[in-house]
Amino acid sequence: MLPDGISKILISEEEIAQGVQRLANQISLDYSGKELVLVGVLKGAFIFLSDLAKRINIPVMIDFAVISSYGGATKSSGCVKISKEPDECVSGRHVIIVEDIVDTGLTLKLSNLAGKIRQAGAVDIRICSLLNKPDRRCTDIRPDYTGFDIPDKFVVGYGLDYNGLYRNLPYIGILEDKFYSK
Repeated sequence: MLPDGISKILISEEEIAQGVQRLANQISLDYSGKELVLVGVLKGAFIFLSDLAKRINIPVMIDFAVISSYGGATKSSGCVKISKEPDECVSGRHVIIVEDIVDTGLTLKLSNLAGKIRQAGAVDIRICSLLNKPDRRCTDIRPDYTGFDIPDKFVVGYGLDYNGLYRNLPYIGILEDKFYSK
């Protein structure tokens, strides 16, 4: 039985595990012999980052940034709040920004997280996103590594939330329109 507000499971726990393993395998190949830093964008990416890092078979450093643009809404506000920038030294290292979802691309673009990491001396910067919503894109931001392309629906679970709820679901579910349109 699905929790109140969830209309259906879009991506199952098993499908997520397979997608994360596929991404980890590709990243491990692409960065073999290189110094890699994963920068997870909190709060949404914490579960994905944890599972991804455990499956990457090369040494990695892990850091975090806290960026938000949704507040309590279901669409990006266009107003980005940066609460924490990465602490790790990225100079001379390769960096992958790990996101839960890239939809409009505004959060990453307006925060200029990649630009700040570049200024700190990173060799290169790529984006890895569990979910990609290409139909909503209004910037030139595109993930270099994508777990799943999804339709333009509001999704929760596996770290993604609505008003702080549903992050703990082991799958990606579609939140009913009527639930958040109250």
